[in-house]
Amino acid sequence: MIFPSDNLRRRDTVIQATRRRWFLQQCGIGLGSIALTSLLAPPSANAAPASALNPMAPKTPHFPAKIKNVIVLFMGGGPSQFELFDHKPMLAKLDGTLPPKELLDGYRAAFINPNSKLLGPKFKFAKHGQSSAEISELLPHTSSIVDDLCIVRSMKTDAFNHAPAQLMMSTGSQQFGRPSMGSWLTYGLGSESKDLPAFVVFNSGKKGPSAGAGNWNSGFLPTLHSGVEFRSSGDPVLYLSNPPGISPTTQRRTLDTVNDLNRHRLDVVGDPEIATRVNSYEMAFRMQTSAPEAMAIGNEPEHILKMYGAKPGEMSFANNCLLARRLVQRGVRFVQLFHESWDQHGGLTSAIRQNCIDTDQGCAALVKDLKQHGLLDETLVIWGGEFGRTPMVQGGNDGRDHHPNSFSMWMAGGGLKAGTVYGSTDELGFNVAENAVHVHDLHATILHLLGFDHKRLTYRFQGRDYRLTDVHGELVDGILA
Repeated sequence: MIFPSDNLRRRDTVIQATRRRWFLQQCGIGLGSIALTSLLAPPSANAAPASALNPMAPKTPHFPAKIKNVIVLFMGGGPSQFELFDHKPMLAKLDGTLPPKELLDGYRAAFINPNSKLLGPKFKFAKHGQSSAEISELLPHTSSIVDDLCIVRSMKTDAFNHAPAQLMMSTGSQQFGRPSMGSWLTYGLGSESKDLPAFVVFNSGKKGPSAGAGNWNSGFLPTLHSGVEFRSSGDPVLYLSNPPGISPTTQRRTLDTVNDLNRHRLDVVGDPEIATRVNSYEMAFRMQTSAPEAMAIGNEPEHILKMYGAKPGEMSFANNCLLARRLVQRGVRFVQLFHESWDQHGGLTSAIRQNCIDTDQGCAALVKDLKQHGLLDETLVIWGGEFGRTPMVQGGNDGRDHHPNSFSMWMAGGGLKAGTVYGSTDELGFNVAENAVHVHDLHATILHLLGFDHKRLTYRFQGRDYRLTDVHGELVDGILA
């Protein structure tokens, strides 16, 4: 049975839908049509700035930026600072002894127990460059660029397990569902590339990162700002090539038909995610030509391939470093390289040696290559993991546990004090002793280099304004040029 009230509700719903459709279709020639016109318009050298309805149009930050691109070399698993960047002679002297009891009061660890003994550094350190920064013997290539680096030895985070700590480093929160740093960057600055995604991700090492795609997801930002995972061999993206029997003409006609249907639906409901879908289809079509060209490292001179240790056709961290430079050259705003191999609870000596063999040359070559192409001044390169390792042993006599209290990272690029070592830890490397830098502080400083006040780059969601640094974060003035 149908009651009169049901008919009234249906009539009101139809009237509201009609009014909405009329407004979207008739006012200003249709908001959806305007959005699609901006999204699909071919690039023009003399074109005026794209319409604000195009969410990926280049945007102006809050103030003049020092950099416009970011490359993150994410060493997933937590590299041991004691074997790489934070030399601790006292830790070597006390190797095999119990740490001071008061040091562990209230300390939360992932796996070790209070009876774990101190573990001295496994490798030698030496001073390098004019900055005289002490670097491990495991990093001969990084040692050669030390005067281009800003090494931070006083990093801190809130999480001591992998997935939450990786999310913290990538999104500013331990919870899934928050936008990644790359997503915030493309949301704030848009893209300079018409033919490639603004945010590209590569994976190497034993497996993908513990937090998975949460590291490059757009969270509550429009999905257009999610990172796009590229493969370093074969098709950059699965199914990018047309299947047998499908010509480019057929592909174009099919896409035009789908776009017409999406345009009609966008005019009816005004959902911005439909515009995102159209933009994604168009980007995928253009990438069928642009992405293979960008990924063709075989076109690089032999001396460049040798500098990186890159080998065309293989999947490697070295290849990904070279690809990062090629993508930044082509206007890609944010490139994130994950190398998930650094979780050494045991077998530290041999495993971290192999990690450095796999990554050291590529990291140093990337900085050198950006510099010789004139790109380092406008690009920020960041090296580091989600946390550090304990000065206490775990896994017999050759492993270290997760440690959020103190760890090391390095950065290079525009706006930084090159040849700088910032912050320090206590004599055992357990806690920060000077100039602590929390992950939120790191994010605030990165956004500052990009021209943003981290407190003003916000997005309204569920009744409040969110930002990358949440309600935290202070600018680290001591590392800024």
